[in-house]
Amino acid sequence: MTTPQEELLPATRRALTHRIAVAQAEGRTPSLVAAVVRGGRTVWHGARTSVDGHGPDENVQYRIGSITKTFTAVLVLRLRDEGMLDLGDPLEKHLPGTGAGEATIAELLAHSGGLAAESPAPWWERTPGSMRPELADVLGERPLLHPVGRRHHYSNPGYTLLGALVEKLRGAPWEEVLQREVLEPLGLERTATRPSAPQAGGWAVHPWADVMLAEPAEDLGRMAPAGQLWSTTGDLARFAVFLTQGDDRVLGAETVREMRAPAAPVEAADVVDGAAYGLGLQVQSQGGRLLVGHSGSLPGFLANLTIGVEDDVAAVVLTNCTSGPLLAGVGADLVRIVAEAEPRIPEPWRPLREVDSSVLELAGQWYWGTHAFALRLTSDGGVSLGPLSGEGRRSRFRPNGDGSWTGLEGYYAGESLRAVRRPDGTVSHLDLGSFVFTRQPYEEGAAVPGGVDPEGWRGIG
Repeated sequence: MTTPQEELLPATRRALTHRIAVAQAEGRTPSLVAAVVRGGRTVWHGARTSVDGHGPDENVQYRIGSITKTFTAVLVLRLRDEGMLDLGDPLEKHLPGTGAGEATIAELLAHSGGLAAESPAPWWERTPGSMRPELADVLGERPLLHPVGRRHHYSNPGYTLLGALVEKLRGAPWEEVLQREVLEPLGLERTATRPSAPQAGGWAVHPWADVMLAEPAEDLGRMAPAGQLWSTTGDLARFAVFLTQGDDRVLGAETVREMRAPAAPVEAADVVDGAAYGLGLQVQSQGGRLLVGHSGSLPGFLANLTIGVEDDVAAVVLTNCTSGPLLAGVGADLVRIVAEAEPRIPEPWRPLREVDSSVLELAGQWYWGTHAFALRLTSDGGVSLGPLSGEGRRSRFRPNGDGSWTGLEGYYAGESLRAVRRPDGTVSHLDLGSFVFTRQPYEEGAAVPGGVDPEGWRGIG
């Protein structure tokens, strides 16, 4: 339940309802259910259905297809955070003999491991998983189609391998590990590998007639980590909060932030579309808004989870048809409607509780050559460095506890920033990945590589 301050305005709620009504009608789908999250909780739920007098609520299960991959990625990153593997490890180190072992764990998470998109025929989504009892049955005789690490190529078998990796290192079935390590801690009681009432039935809608055909709901077996799960808008709304804020019982905020960062080589078409892939999450730029999440589909079902992290708005959309409304667009629109109609109210500015004087003296203007930059102290205990005006390299830096900082984004991500002091303790300059920043442009006597012309600044003579 939301407090009055968190409830959406009536006009916003109507715009959301209108958007899903158009999607359900024009997409010709039996039912469509959606939710919007803001400020860490669900603030709107809507449903449209072809059955009079019945609207699915936030507890009705739909199959969510490839959103399952994000759950599998969470399990893998838990193993990394516990020190049981490194993302740079080749799969062969932990799961030998697959034939795809040269791909690293990070590459499998980001779909850049070179694997095929699908398992060998017959079509795995419409046939029992018992037909593919072993990893070799999923991968086939030619698991790699592309050079490892060179391009993003979406791969369902790749996430089957990650599920098998989880099973190997945990010594338990993927389903049990997921239940124990993610679903239970996050309170996702209606998310499961098999449906339980109330659940929606999956349908195919004839493309040229308003009639329907029931779709099979196969157990995917080995392919389960790539697309098996059923869930609800209520549970996925809670999962969206986790992917935004983190939860130390599952993954901390820093790790979920890592999941949201692009991690795969970008194809030319993706550059135009502003699309990328992180570690188990799709990333795209739409209308100047950065969106992360995942889509999903299986015969009879479509699903989408979209998060506007900076706007603090997320949307979940589920429907029970094989092809119909483009849910990625619907989810992005729901986020946009709320973000534009009711922009996020910033937290109150508050001064730092305490400040180190040796850090405070670094604040202010610095020069890299003749480029003017400003260093500022941030409320989280770090610093930021960016150009005084216009475009240019900028980054936030986190403290390392030894008087240095590490870049968090952009050109300086991972680079070290430190203040270099003279023997008397005064600051000589800043060193940022070997770049020298001085208080004045090409300051006389400063440790500028190549030295400073002793004749100094002058006009044309």
